[in-house]
Amino acid sequence: MDQKGAGLHIVLTGAPGCGKGTQARILKERAHICHLSTGEMLRAEAQKDTPLGKSLKAALDRGEFATDEMIIEMVSNRIDAQDCANGFILDGFPRTLFQAEVLEKMLAEKKIKLNRVIEIQVPDEIIMERILGRYSCMQCGQGYHDKFLKPKVYGVCDVCGGTSFSRRQDDNRATVQNRLVNYRMLTYPTIPYFEKEGLLSCVDGTGTIEATAQKIARILGLSEAK
Repeated sequence: MDQKGAGLHIVLTGAPGCGKGTQARILKERAHICHLSTGEMLRAEAQKDTPLGKSLKAALDRGEFATDEMIIEMVSNRIDAQDCANGFILDGFPRTLFQAEVLEKMLAEKKIKLNRVIEIQVPDEIIMERILGRYSCMQCGQGYHDKFLKPKVYGVCDVCGGTSFSRRQDDNRATVQNRLVNYRMLTYPTIPYFEKEGLLSCVDGTGTIEATAQKIARILGLSEAK
């Protein structure tokens, strides 16, 4: 499609560990649109020799979080890129009610229609199990899980054949509990906001990855995954 306004523009939201990143990658392949992960964008932007990149790098080097203004500018610039012309999935943004309000204004100025906000719902006890068991290939970044998604060959990455894996240092019980508390306080208020705007659809994410992907596909009117 030539005009951004005619593409598919989605927000995937939900608590940490609900499966947003996994479902975004599946949706990217099925709908042929960009997956815009805020975390990945932040890391990439901080490496650029631009005013925004330098500001981000300085903040991250000091152990600080990126400000709302930095994140909003970064997302706005990324949406303007040519590879987003056919649509995008926002994963990790908006994280606050303020960011949600700014996003709608930003997209309206760009004449882009936000088609759907999909909340993946998973109980806290399942989220805890998912996060504490996850790890990834150090070579290509492919994600795995002790219980739910093991490599086909023990100790060998399915994607690149790498044999070195790592776990995030912050994937521990105390940190996860804190992240869930922060989600309830900061991000959850965006859910009723998008519901009031008529954009929200909720998906039960407690089943298999494939089952959740099928539910999202039906909401968006996409052909069933094979």
